Amino acid sequence: MAAALVVVAGTAMAVFHLGLPWWLDEGDRNHVHESDAGSQRYQVHLPPQHDGTARLPVIMAIHGCGMSGFGWNSMKSTTQLNRLADREGFIVVYPTQRLFRSAINCWNSGDPREQHRHTGEPALLAGVAREVVETYGADPDQVHVAGASSGAGTAVILAATHPDVFATATSVAGGEYGLDQVDPDAPDSTPPDYTARQAWAQMGERARQVPLLVIQGEEDEVVPPLVATRLVEQWTAVGDLTDDGLLNDSLDLVEETTTVAGGPDEHAYVRTTIATRGGASLVESYLVEDMGHVWPGPSGEGLFTDHAGPDASAIVWDFARRHPRGSLP
Repeated sequence: MAAALVVVAGTAMAVFHLGLPWWLDEGDRNHVHESDAGSQRYQVHLPPQHDGTARLPVIMAIHGCGMSGFGWNSMKSTTQLNRLADREGFIVVYPTQRLFRSAINCWNSGDPREQHRHTGEPALLAGVAREVVETYGADPDQVHVAGASSGAGTAVILAATHPDVFATATSVAGGEYGLDQVDPDAPDSTPPDYTARQAWAQMGERARQVPLLVIQGEEDEVVPPLVATRLVEQWTAVGDLTDDGLLNDSLDLVEETTTVAGGPDEHAYVRTTIATRGGASLVESYLVEDMGHVWPGPSGEGLFTDHAGPDASAIVWDFARRHPRGSLP
């Protein structure tokens, strides 16, 4: 009986992480990346436009806690990015957290050991991105990363540790690089400038202004709006530091805010853009009224979705296509 229970539990875990064979859609490919940092399972979705010659953009979508990449309650079903990819012509990559790395399948973005270039989750995920570019002939200047919750924290970490790999990063309900150093009861004791210097230091000689998109629910009780506010402040400071190594507002950034009214089945939101005088945005953020700890969008499927929210997947793609690597210094 004990052996049978182990088999059942193991099968259930495998289904949670990897799904069932008939969950594979046309264009889906499963892979395992192997490197000195370990192994990483991921699924790639190839749109019809992939013909072996077109150098398509890539979006890596990193799930949050209680989710998987392409199994049960997956980032794949939550974001519905495959439908968008088939229409617009880009490749989607869904990594899934390794077994037993977290009790609820989180990415360990709050662990200082997982915040560096050559080790742990950042090294594995950057390795996956490089592998996808090589295997499928994708455009290396249009590789983007978007994450939800703990996966959003990992996306921001990747922007700091691998600005040479990822053109942009998106955080949906996530926080800043080094968020683990911030006391929730006394956040002002660790100003965003402090963690910004650490993120900039991680960039090293690869330092560049990596455009960041932030989407945050105003009613999020897991990751409060203050966390998103700090992230915007931190990443603006990181951009300033990459310019001349000083926090001196040398970029002469312009901030513009627009309020979009909601409808009977739509949340209102405030969109803020922080851009250079030339019009290139460094940070764009959406603060969504009446929205909790979810990925918003009209067609998402899963435990952490909100159909009344703005279409986060479409926003991510629009942001990515406007910001190939090199669009900012």
